[in-house]
Amino acid sequence: MPFENEPDSNAWRMFRIMGEFANGFQTLSEMPKAIAIFGSARTAPDHPHYQAAVQVGHACAERGFPVVTGGGPGIMEAGNKGAKEAGGNSVGLCIQLPFEQSHNPYITTALDFHYFFVRKVMFLKHTAAIVVMPGGFGTMDEVFESATLVQTGKIDPIPIILYGREFWGGLVDWLTKTMHDANGYISPGDTDLLQTADTPEEVMVLLANLHPTTTAEDMP
Repeated sequence: MPFENEPDSNAWRMFRIMGEFANGFQTLSEMPKAIAIFGSARTAPDHPHYQAAVQVGHACAERGFPVVTGGGPGIMEAGNKGAKEAGGNSVGLCIQLPFEQSHNPYITTALDFHYFFVRKVMFLKHTAAIVVMPGGFGTMDEVFESATLVQTGKIDPIPIILYGREFWGGLVDWLTKTMHDANGYISPGDTDLLQTADTPEEVMVLLANLHPTTTAEDMP
């Protein structure tokens, strides 16, 4: 990481963080709220989930929404591919990781981040809804951070759609039966923050009431 050997490295790190925020806000400020597509970087192009993400990205772009992903391979690439092929704005919020490609070839607007937390702010400030394809730890992090921010009122309610009931069903059951029913660690209705869908068509039905008319500057 740059600045690591500088005598005042923490001070320089602060400026780098501020720079990432400023660049992100400036680049995305005039863009309508986007649809974010999350999911595994390991999903192969011939996998049904990849094809579904292409279709969702394409359909969202056809409706005038920018599509924003983490900019890498797998599901991220699929969402960007669908948006670009539909002639839409295909956004990649890219982060450098040791063993993962950071830019896929279907991005039309790219932003690079060193800090995960800055990148997360960019996602949620500029997002009207989230479609979560199957994925790993990073995907889980994105699901629960988004749900927590809605639950606590830190962001306005947005659709959080889990794609693939077979994949997500066990988690939703555990949240309901163990976290809520058995222990009371979440409130009644909290699991309703997470919707589920099995087809791109179902996803678009759940997004039917959204309109790409509000810029991110209007968001809290």
